[in-house]
Amino acid sequence: IMVLDAIVCYGVSCHMAARMLFHHKETRGDVIIEMVIWQIPELTAYRPHGLKYRFFCGTATTCLVRYDNESDKGDHRHYGEQEETYVFQSIERVVEDFRNDCIRLAGWEW
Repeated sequence: IMVLDAIVCYGVSCHMAARMLFHHKETRGDVIIEMVIWQIPELTAYRPHGLKYRFFCGTATTCLVRYDNESDKGDHRHYGEQEETYVFQSIERVVEDFRNDCIRLAGWEW
């Protein structure tokens, strides 16, 4: 099981009433990696695990891969312009899958 490197708590976010649990952003050359996880106050049909997340790998103009769970779509991932459903198993698994995609698609070294 993969453990997140750090947990950063910023309290309550005004626009979502959610608590940020983790935020990491890094740039190498043109490639940007950003990972954000919030704990939401109530479970919903689209977020039954109680988490909202957004993981991005790409450049300022191009998305190589993005994992997120928008309120009207649930868990899914984007490969460039294509979007597909993502089966959420655990937040550790989402992080692991995202990191592996960053290695494969951007040559990112963690």
